[in-house]
Amino acid sequence: MKHFYISGIVIFLSLAIVSVIFAQQGPKPEGKVEYYKTPRPMALPFSDAARVGNILFLSGEIGVDYTTMKVVPGGIKAETKQTLDNIKATVEKYGSSMDNIFKCTVMIADMKEWPQMNEVYVTYFKKDRLPARSAIGANGLALGAKVEIECLATVDK
Repeated sequence: MKHFYISGIVIFLSLAIVSVIFAQQGPKPEGKVEYYKTPRPMALPFSDAARVGNILFLSGEIGVDYTTMKVVPGGIKAETKQTLDNIKATVEKYGSSMDNIFKCTVMIADMKEWPQMNEVYVTYFKKDRLPARSAIGANGLALGAKVEIECLATVDK
């Protein structure tokens, strides 16, 4: 009988400790989705980014100048630079940085232009922090763009 009494006390105290630990941690916001959208001259049917927990999911970005809503002239290198400048502005606006990007998907209209796109792309990341990446040859991109890049990044805050 004494053994059951001690076991009961141990179980009760264990449950009490676990309850206190969970109560101190508070509710977990992992499932909450936050949507971020910047007003633009032309209404776009998507958010710039969405955040779940500490992950920022960026929409695909093209080399558009948002003041004119036109793709920048100058070919694949100019478009890639503008695309990555747009990505940089977005991640910084929503609490992240280029160093926190861990995955990119590149869609390119002409795979023959891959080397030129890549020349610009690698300048935006530290050599020891290149994001994981996938590539897709595309038959057509928004506004006739030559390249579109979407990214995932962590947010420190």
